[in-house]
Parts: sequence; structure tokens; C-alpha cells
Amino acid sequence: MSRRQATVWMRISLAGLFTAILGGCHSAFVETTIDNRGETPVQLVEVDHTSASFGVGSIVAHSQFHYHFKIQGSGPLKIEFTDSDDKLHNSDGPILKQGQEGTLAIVIQPGGGVSWQPSLTNPQ
Repeated sequence: MSRRQATVWMRISLAGLFTAILGGCHSAFVETTIDNRGETPVQLVEVDHTSASFGVGSIVAHSQFHYHFKIQGSGPLKIEFTDSDDKLHNSDGPILKQGQEGTLAIVIQPGGGVSWQPSLTNPQ
């Protein structure tokens, strides 16, 4: 094998290794949307999940808040928020399993009801 051929093979090998590393670097995240479909803002919105929580100070009427998180452990989801009359609302969501990924829509309906719309894959 000539020096030039060895250099070409080395570059191909490095490119293949780099591609394999990038292909193997995949983190499972849940892309979440909280959709306020009500006529008034909601405030102090907090979502608790298996190992942490996230939230936002307020979501105006007919608006959305987007967030993504990684599931660490297994357990239920829960949302808590306050409506424009300072009434506290709580809703229990689906059970999450470590390693799941996909999308999750949390829809706050007029009147404070909540619907959960998960589209998650099971862990491998």
C-alpha cells in the first residue's frame, strides 16, 4: 500500500469513526408544549416530572410555552397553575418511564381543565 493510499484509508476510517460517534450520541428528550386555550392568562405554571420541574410565570390567553426535558427515572407528571381569579388548579398527567422521548402537549382548557396529549416512544 502506498503512502497516499494509507492516507486516504486513514481519512475514510476517521470519517467513519466520527460518523459512528455522532450517530451514537443521542439523548432522549420530551418536547413539551403548554397550550393555554383559555380567554384569560394563567400564572405560576409549574410542571413536576420524575426528577425535576419546570415552569413559567405566565402564559397569556391563546398562547403557548415550549420546553424540553430529559426523563430521569419513572413517575407521574403533574401541572399546577393559578387562573385570573387566583384559583389554584392541579392536574395529574401520565406516568413517564426513563428513556422515553417524543412530544407532550399539555392543553389548558377554558375554565381550567387540563388534557394531556403524550406521543412518547418506549425506552429501548
